[in-house]
Amino acid sequence: MKIFTSISPRPIRVVSGLLFLFASASIQAQGLDTLIQRVSADTSTSMLNMDAVYNRPFLTVEKMPVALGGYLEANTLYQSEAGVSEGLSFQARRLTIFMSASINKRIKFLSEMEFEDGTKEIGIEFAALDVSFHPALNFRGGIIMNPIGAFNQNHDGPKWEFVERPDVAVNLLPATWSNAGFGVYGKTYKGDWILGYEAYLTNGFNNNIIDNEASKTFLPAAKENERRFEESSNGQPLLTGKVSIKNRKIGEIGLSYMGGVYNKFEEDGLTLDEKRRVDVVAIDWNTTMQKTGTYIVGELVYTWVDVPSTYTQQFGSKQKGVFIDVVQPILKKSIFDWDNATLNLAARFDYVDWNLGTFKETNADIGDVLWAITPAISFRPSSQTVFRLNYRYQWQKDLLNNAPAKSASWLFGFSSYF
Repeated sequence: MKIFTSISPRPIRVVSGLLFLFASASIQAQGLDTLIQRVSADTSTSMLNMDAVYNRPFLTVEKMPVALGGYLEANTLYQSEAGVSEGLSFQARRLTIFMSASINKRIKFLSEMEFEDGTKEIGIEFAALDVSFHPALNFRGGIIMNPIGAFNQNHDGPKWEFVERPDVAVNLLPATWSNAGFGVYGKTYKGDWILGYEAYLTNGFNNNIIDNEASKTFLPAAKENERRFEESSNGQPLLTGKVSIKNRKIGEIGLSYMGGVYNKFEEDGLTLDEKRRVDVVAIDWNTTMQKTGTYIVGELVYTWVDVPSTYTQQFGSKQKGVFIDVVQPILKKSIFDWDNATLNLAARFDYVDWNLGTFKETNADIGDVLWAITPAISFRPSSQTVFRLNYRYQWQKDLLNNAPAKSASWLFGFSSYF
């Protein structure tokens, strides 16, 4: 579930209509071929995951101050559990629109708006002003995507061979987790090495992480708090920081931290509770083997939540999760008019444990664990469009570690920048 800033669909339609009319009028006046120009994503080896927000294809229109882009995801789903299925479903997962502008020298703006499940959920995932003082020192403020792990920032559908997002990113962490705030970031280079950093203070979590419909410690439930874009739930900032290092020939590894007080501990000078913290540490990595072209990407996450002693043991105070993707190109050639069409074989491993530890009474392991394996075949007419066929097999144990519930899903769909 995604909960976002308060946005009425009507203003969005008005803005979109004006942009369309403006662009249409300009195209008719000047001619399509000379007017529209595609700015391709920068795929150079100098890019880190932190650059993903700008590392996208955009369309620029002559004399228009704003560049536009976006991507679409759609797929089919056939799922069964214990031999029971609800049949085939078609899904329009998301339509995402990017808008960017260079306002002045060293000042630029980017926004990312997402329409999910048709227009069931509409929200701004990123809307920030960047001011560059030096490559190693830049200011960013607005609606910021907290850089915890790598997927949270580098989540665009066309970049992945899998229909579903990693469980560690959506069921342990809040996927596309963004908040209002300010911070700094920068990069420096030496030979084949690149070092980057980010540090932000933003609004953050609230009591929803332990008071939710899932009846367990569940960080994604914090996205239900729409007001995090206008005020902090407790007056305490959330600190998110990340350091990444990359060797152009080897790959990238990142270490990130996110933490702060999540509960409302005081109101009108009256103490309600002690300050309770949530802390998250993530390690992410990616590499491409030069000889075979094999691409490997993954993320490992640990969370610690100060759960009140009055809560039952089904609310975990420690959690962990990991995902690993392996993508192997098996064919790359010209097909029809696609000069660099690629066929890939891929596999993903997912693991999430929402409650690390043992029961106090019996010393038996607490369950609430999920595993999943997803083999995949993907076809890319170009790097900006992917067709993907996935088969996901999942095991999930309940709190008491009973025999796991098993489910299987076939997913076929596409995702493409435009």
